[in-house]
Amino acid sequence: MPYFPRLAVVLAVALALAGCGIASGDERITLKVLAASSLTDVFGELGAAYRIANRHVTSMQFEFAGSQEMAGDVADHEHADVLATADETSMNIAAEQISDRRPFAHGSMTIAVAPGNPRGIRRVSDLARPGLRVVLGGPVVPVGRYAQQVLAKAGVTVRPRSEEADARTVLTRVRTGAADAGIVYVTDMRSAGVSATSVPIPLQQNVVATYFAAAVRRSTHGSAAKDFVTWLGSPGATTILRKYGFTPA
Repeated sequence: MPYFPRLAVVLAVALALAGCGIASGDERITLKVLAASSLTDVFGELGAAYRIANRHVTSMQFEFAGSQEMAGDVADHEHADVLATADETSMNIAAEQISDRRPFAHGSMTIAVAPGNPRGIRRVSDLARPGLRVVLGGPVVPVGRYAQQVLAKAGVTVRPRSEEADARTVLTRVRTGAADAGIVYVTDMRSAGVSATSVPIPLQQNVVATYFAAAVRRSTHGSAAKDFVTWLGSPGATTILRKYGFTPA
């Protein structure tokens, strides 16, 4: 049977490729991304665009929370593939579990207030007014650290009504009337719509927030995870980042 040896060679090559971890064209890959809450909106569109550009990835699963929480949970997520945080300090929490880290976006801070700014907040120093209900991020989360840097540059001391676990929760406190003001990322204001107003922070008092992404070492889709991290610096990704108010790194 002259075709049997040929078939045996084909099968041997296929098995060898499988042993090397090379995915077949029919493999369906789902990438799970743990990300900072302030990336909720932009990552939805980035994920859709990445799937179109990379057909081997058939779906993206995102889990959003505070950067420090996501970084601390990497070791407990058996199927996590990528970690994205709002600062490098949070990324360092997961240093032993990640590889190929890179900055991919920058942002800045603003003051979120109620629609129409009824308390008349015009500058950072106004946040120190007696009786003003100010909410900030906690001291161990990126939005809280960035807020404290802003206050330090302005020479202002604020006693917050509460300290929250992530930027979206700070914004929610303002949107629901539980707080008069809070310091959040400029990009968060897009999600607020008409339920909050932004009071700009001058450049000399503002800070640059830098977002990082990295592949998770024990990912079962290591190649795809690293590819997504690299793709975040591509022209297609940077166009989407700019659309949502981020500056590509």
